[in-house]
Amino acid sequence: MKFIIKILKDFPAYLWSGWGSIASIFLFIALWDMGNQLYGDLVLPSPLETFNTLWMMLHDEEVLYEINITLYRAAMGFGLSLLLGSVLGLLAGFFATASMMSRPIVTILVGMPPIAWIVLAMIWFGMGDDTVIFTVVVASFPIIFVGALQGTRTLDGDLNEMAKSFNLPWHMKFVDIYFPHIFSYIFPSWVSGLGMAWKIVVMAELLATSDGIGASLAVARSQLDTPTALALVVIMIGSLMFIEYIILEPLKREVELWRS
Repeated sequence: MKFIIKILKDFPAYLWSGWGSIASIFLFIALWDMGNQLYGDLVLPSPLETFNTLWMMLHDEEVLYEINITLYRAAMGFGLSLLLGSVLGLLAGFFATASMMSRPIVTILVGMPPIAWIVLAMIWFGMGDDTVIFTVVVASFPIIFVGALQGTRTLDGDLNEMAKSFNLPWHMKFVDIYFPHIFSYIFPSWVSGLGMAWKIVVMAELLATSDGIGASLAVARSQLDTPTALALVVIMIGSLMFIEYIILEPLKREVELWRS
C-alpha cells in the first residue's frame, strides 16, 4: 500500500518530466496535418476530422463494446504470456541444461510468422476468442521468456557470495539483490511483449473474428472509410501508450530507484 501511495504522490512530477515526449506527439500531429494538405482527405484525413470521428465513436455503445472485446482478448493473452514467460524463464535461468534446451524452442516460436499461427489457430480453435488469445500468447511468450531467462542467468555471483557470507535473510537477498537485477531485464521484455500482444490481437481479429477493433478495421477498409480507420488506429495507439507510460513506467521508475 505504501508503495502505491508513493507512486501516486510522485505521479505529477512524472507527468511534468514527460513534456518532451508530449512535444514530439504534437510534432507528429503537425506532420500528419501537412500530409493531409499534400494528399487530401481520402488518402490521409486531417487530425481534426479524425479526432472528431473518434469523439463520435467513443459516444457509441457499439464501438465501446468492440473496444472492450479487444481489451479483454489482449489482456487475457498478454496476462497468460506474462505469467508463463516470467515463471518458466526464471526457472530455466537457474539450470544450464534447461537454458540450452529452451533456445531452439524459442527460436522456432520467434521465427514463426504471426500470420501462420493465426491460420493454424483458426484450424484448431475456429473463429473466436480462443484463436486470438492463443496467437497473442504464442507471439508474446518467447519475448518475455528470454527477458526472464537473461535476468536470471546474468545474476552477479560475487554479490550472491557476499549475501551468503553475511547470512542475509532470504527476503532481503530477494528484494535487495535478486529482484532489482532481474527486473531490469524482465520489465523491458514485458513492454515489448505488450506491444506485440496489442499488434497481434488486432491482426488476429481482422482475420479470424467478426467483432473487436480488428473486425471494425476490416469493415472500415471495405467501405474506404479512412477517418474511421484512422480513429481506430488512434484508439489502439492511445490505449497502448496509456498502459505503458501511465501504468508501467511509473512502476519501473519506482523499482529502479537503486540505479540513481
